[in-house]
Amino acid sequence: MKTLILTIAALLAATAAQAEERYVTDQLKVTFRAGEGTDNKILKMLTSGAPLEVLSVNQRSGWVRARAEDGTVGYILERFLDQEPSARDRLAAAQQKLAELQQAPDKLSAQLMQTQEDYQALQANHSEVQAEKERLDAELKELRQVAGDAIAIDNERKVLRARVADLIRELEGLKQENRDLSNERAQSWFMIGGGVAFGGLILGWLLPNMRFRRRKQYWNSL
Repeated sequence: MKTLILTIAALLAATAAQAEERYVTDQLKVTFRAGEGTDNKILKMLTSGAPLEVLSVNQRSGWVRARAEDGTVGYILERFLDQEPSARDRLAAAQQKLAELQQAPDKLSAQLMQTQEDYQALQANHSEVQAEKERLDAELKELRQVAGDAIAIDNERKVLRARVADLIRELEGLKQENRDLSNERAQSWFMIGGGVAFGGLILGWLLPNMRFRRRKQYWNSL
């Protein structure tokens, strides 16, 4: 088991290591100085496994100019640097990775369960949306039918209004004809009455004369 962990740690470290990044070796603390040489000021003490960004390497002196995590730029001897994290850090990383791998099935199961719940929720939401769509379609169909009926009613109303207007015009025409007939009858009766009156006058004038002539002829015959 220990060999497997170390192998996994080595593989992980080999994958994660960068050519421009190195790590402090398994020493308790290493000096990080302001310049090359032990006579330069110590800027800070670096603990084992602390990462450094390598800026340049002096192959002749063996000193490395690097930048620490907090941004401090200083110098450290190259022999204190490794290409990969310390064994302690690699072991911790390997153990953490192993724990993550062991927890992976549980996480996958939880994710699968969550995915199934989300799918069921989506199905329920889809059913609700489908039902709402069907309801809206039914309302739209009803509205279209009502709108069609309203148009038909409006057309019938227009036809009835036109018919009523025609009937009103016919009625006005009949009224005018009735007035005209009434006027003609009145004129006829007026003419008849005038004729009767004129005839009566003539008769009233002729009758006395006819009686007088008859009497005169009678006396002459005696």
